[in-house]
Amino acid sequence: MKSTTGKIALRAMLVAVAFVLAWLEAQVPTLIAVPGVKLGLTNLVVLIALYKLSWKDALVINVIRIVLVGFTFGSIFSLMYSLAGGLLSGIGMIVLKEVAHARLVTVSVVGALLHNLGQLIVAMIVLDTSSLFYYLVVLWIAGAVAGTVLGLICVPIVKSIKKIP
Repeated sequence: MKSTTGKIALRAMLVAVAFVLAWLEAQVPTLIAVPGVKLGLTNLVVLIALYKLSWKDALVINVIRIVLVGFTFGSIFSLMYSLAGGLLSGIGMIVLKEVAHARLVTVSVVGALLHNLGQLIVAMIVLDTSSLFYYLVVLWIAGAVAGTVLGLICVPIVKSIKKIP
């Protein structure tokens, strides 16, 4: 796919897939009654973009997805939490992949942990309290499990896709 139009269309499709995954995840009742804990299905798209497109594409796709989902299904607060988590997670995953050459599952797990950290930092700022920091343990346990599961799901997907221009 050499045309600029084709590249734009592909990236738009990845944003659309991430948007649909966010919607699907919002429809599934929370399996654990712990605020802030979810699987993070949209991270599959970010990981695919990171490993098959470029780090710039992954970051842009992630930010566009966060803004679209925030304005469509959320509030200004959910947008703030998602942007903080998504940007911290995205930058961390990029550094791990591009600089440390970490494996995909490791990148996925660290991305989930950083996403939780970013959201918790925003919560502590919004609520003007550092007492929420204890909650990081709960979020990191859930994030490690979710990141591992998503990473393991993503490995065969990434292997099956040719390099995308």
